[in-house]
Amino acid sequence: MALQNVFFNWNRILCSFESLASIQKKLLHCTFVNMRDVVDRKEMLRSLPKLDEGTAGEKSEEMDLLLRDKHSMFPTKDTTNQLFNGIRFRDLPIFNIKSSPNNTIITLTNSKGEAQMLRSCGIEGFKNTRKGTNIAAQATAITIGTKAYNKGIKTVRVRVRGIGPGRMSSIKGLQMAGLQVVSITDNTPVSWNPPRPRKQRKL
Repeated sequence: MALQNVFFNWNRILCSFESLASIQKKLLHCTFVNMRDVVDRKEMLRSLPKLDEGTAGEKSEEMDLLLRDKHSMFPTKDTTNQLFNGIRFRDLPIFNIKSSPNNTIITLTNSKGEAQMLRSCGIEGFKNTRKGTNIAAQATAITIGTKAYNKGIKTVRVRVRGIGPGRMSSIKGLQMAGLQVVSITDNTPVSWNPPRPRKQRKL
């Protein structure tokens, strides 16, 4: 009987040591994995490209610096006759950008408003929700801008309409195609008496 008690106690001690060792192993293992995850995350964040503010909105600049140059920035009564690369401002071709949450449509017209080229994110090959992204808008703008550049158009005006992700990135795409953007006009319609808002959702 005494021998059985000794054997039972010895087994209990061994089991407690084994469980303690397994707990320590788990703790050490967990700590090591967590540290590695932290290092991997830091490396991943370091390798990511910096956030491009141009896609969400243009980079902010100090207003004082901009206002010093206000005479060249803002239009005057003589702006329509001002020459840009030998062409009068009123005779420059216009890129009309219609940016909606689901798509971006870019149309090139002459100064009278006659359409010459049209391109959209859907025509470019983007499907479903990808049509509404800023990357799709930029790719579309680069394509139509390159076609216009190859036709001999180098200086253009831009009109933007609508609020969508492709507003700024499409202008950037036109510049990437080699075009010189002289003026940007926002033609987004604003209603003075908008429709009544939806009733509040009841939970």
